[in-house]
Amino acid sequence: MIVVGGEALVDLVPGEPLDSTVDGGLRALLPRLGGGPYNVALAAARLGVPASFLSRVSTDRFGVALVDRLSASHVDTSLLQRGDEPTTLAVVALDERGAAHYTFYVEGTADRLVSDPGALPEETTALSLGTLGMVLEPGASAYERILRRESARGILTALDPNIREALITDPAAYRARFASWLPDVRLLKISDDDAAWLAEGADPVAAAKSWVESGVDAVVLTRGADGLSVITSAGELAHVPSRTVAVADTIGAGDTVHGALLAWLHERTVRDLGALDAAAWNEALAYAAKAASITVSRSGAEPPTAAEMAATV
Repeated sequence: MIVVGGEALVDLVPGEPLDSTVDGGLRALLPRLGGGPYNVALAAARLGVPASFLSRVSTDRFGVALVDRLSASHVDTSLLQRGDEPTTLAVVALDERGAAHYTFYVEGTADRLVSDPGALPEETTALSLGTLGMVLEPGASAYERILRRESARGILTALDPNIREALITDPAAYRARFASWLPDVRLLKISDDDAAWLAEGADPVAAAKSWVESGVDAVVLTRGADGLSVITSAGELAHVPSRTVAVADTIGAGDTVHGALLAWLHERTVRDLGALDAAAWNEALAYAAKAASITVSRSGAEPPTAAEMAATV
């Protein structure tokens, strides 16, 4: 079973323009259920592998909808904690390329108050963490303890930092904390923009190589229209291009890549990433790129099912 830990939130996504004479040209905001780790859990489960979501979710109407969607996608919710705090909100603005930019409302929200549940279930084979869950306290410290404990007992650990600069008040401290996680991370999935930010402007591939030297087994770089690459101790081992589709928006694209990679590894019972050669990584990256292409073809974070993957050429 894949356990995914981190935030569940509601993205408020631009809809149709309102009356500019009254509302100053603003657009209606439509609620879309999301959050990086939440999307990863959905993506993995929809692809047919056992996935469980570890978080604290509000009992408000948004929280009820978040849990209902997990259940509908066959995500195990036995590790969920509930609270009457509000759901985190992310107001989304889309640029001319359909790329998403976020403003967050996180004060006193449920997901940041998650507590350490203790050792994960025996059937856990992989643990994935990231995004706001690794930034907002006190939950970040709880997830950090879980990461170190599960790594020590041999679980395949994965991290997507999914940087949200507006919520990182001390970039130097966050970069140092990120570096401290690397010996306990086997798979690092990261966008080239996030890699450059963490490495303070350095080339993303060079940064990835340095993180491998720090203990990570494999770094998967997502490069938008330029596709996906994997960097291991053997260097840049594989690269696949992005698939050409009509893009509705890019919300959830990287999360889908992450969930699809975890699903691919689970289906093949891969626990040692060092055992994968270039051909295997090309297959894994192509699978993840295909899943992401379906997600970006529709509005909001809507990862594909296994049936949709099979039906897509």
